[in-house]
Amino acid sequence: MKMLRVALTGFHHESNTFAPVPASLDRFLAAGTFESDELVRVYGESQATLGGFLEIRSLPNLEVVPLNHADLNPMGTITQEAFEVLVGRMIEQLKENGPWDVVLLALHGAAVAEHQPDADGEIIERVRRLVGDDVVVGVALDMHANVSERMIRNSTVINAYLTNPHIDPRPRARQVAELSIATARGEIQPVIAHVSPPVAINILRQGTSDWPMSHLISLANEMEHQHGVLSVSVIEGFPYADVPELGMSFIVITDHDQDLANHLAQSLAAAAWDLRNDFLGDGTDIDIALQRAMNSPRGPVVLLDVGDNVGGGSPADSTHVLAAAQRLKVRNLFHSLCDPGCVADCHKAGVGVNIALNVGAKTDQLHGKPVKISGTILHLDDGRFEDTGITHGGFRFFNAGPRALVHTDDDHFILLTSRPMGNTSRAELTSVGLDPLSLKVIVAKGVHSPRGAFEPIAAEMIQLNTPGCTSADLSTLSYKLRRRPMFPFEPEATFSL
Repeated sequence: MKMLRVALTGFHHESNTFAPVPASLDRFLAAGTFESDELVRVYGESQATLGGFLEIRSLPNLEVVPLNHADLNPMGTITQEAFEVLVGRMIEQLKENGPWDVVLLALHGAAVAEHQPDADGEIIERVRRLVGDDVVVGVALDMHANVSERMIRNSTVINAYLTNPHIDPRPRARQVAELSIATARGEIQPVIAHVSPPVAINILRQGTSDWPMSHLISLANEMEHQHGVLSVSVIEGFPYADVPELGMSFIVITDHDQDLANHLAQSLAAAAWDLRNDFLGDGTDIDIALQRAMNSPRGPVVLLDVGDNVGGGSPADSTHVLAAAQRLKVRNLFHSLCDPGCVADCHKAGVGVNIALNVGAKTDQLHGKPVKISGTILHLDDGRFEDTGITHGGFRFFNAGPRALVHTDDDHFILLTSRPMGNTSRAELTSVGLDPLSLKVIVAKGVHSPRGAFEPIAAEMIQLNTPGCTSADLSTLSYKLRRRPMFPFEPEATFSL
């Protein structure tokens, strides 16, 4: 077999255009951009997308070259400087180290830059323009992508996760890599069908083990076993990015059979449209949820702070739940907040010191008001920890920036971080000396992303109706660019094939 040269590179960001904090270059650099051997060290043994790409290094007659990858927690729109510097570096490395037979791109699909609303489409197009039409471009997306026709047009192979919480990025990326290599060797001729019905599904209804998503995933899995079908993707879309591509979409890849690909993608889209009313949802009132947690015969009860969903771009400093917990005298509760100023105060004071702080809600008033706490500093560290177990997105290494754990006088364990951090790993707690099983209540800033880590131990998981820039009530958000009419914003919207 011919020796193939394969490039691995990526740019991963989920951009909430309603979030107050922009995704700036300094934040990307602080989070870490990895190249070459460092990329392999960070992602090689992870369950993330790049882990799946890196698996192909064991295959014969391949020269696999890890180039670079930039990743940042979801937050606001990417600045023009950040996009051009980091994507410019990607293109520069591809150019300097080419030529290539295959380029594998680890993207998100819901990236939005100030000057490029379809940021992922722009990345794929720039890569295609550089390498030409004869080079295979394989793209692995997050399940919350907002997929554009430009993304499809410039990709040879493209898929997305099929689980939410995302526990399958590695095998789905491996599928992209294997199909891309088979294409480069002339063993298959992939053709792509993409259908996007005018529907935005509520974040509370996006769990793939729950109805109605479970039904669509079952249909997709059945389709993937049909003769001639190479890949099927059910993509939930990201409702917090105000772009024309917002919404659910379906991608089917077949081996040189466009009619089959079209038929299957249209069938999935029609099934989703028929279920559109089942995708409506609402959360539980904060006080009601806290009372349920207090009355639960065992813990931990995990309260999902939907309005401060860090995985959707929120700032991680909402205090609505903490303020209610103080008022209702809830005890043995864990709550994390991003508050670098209070972290600095704790590090200056030292472990064992009693301290009074006004924590959280430093970003804007939408996410509450600062809450006064007093208690003892139990733990201080640099915020780096590792989790080899199940985590959302398959990530292994975490960096919350300098951290401080305070045990308050009213029996709350408040973990203060310097960077926004979603609660997607039990190691976040164990790394500061807490046993999750010993807690009565765990407040997790997320919707589905905490489920992989906490569902196995939770007495109950409750989705909260909390305000914020990731509110489950999409009517609170002011869209300007999305498609119209679109369900559920316009209930009279129609869809025909």
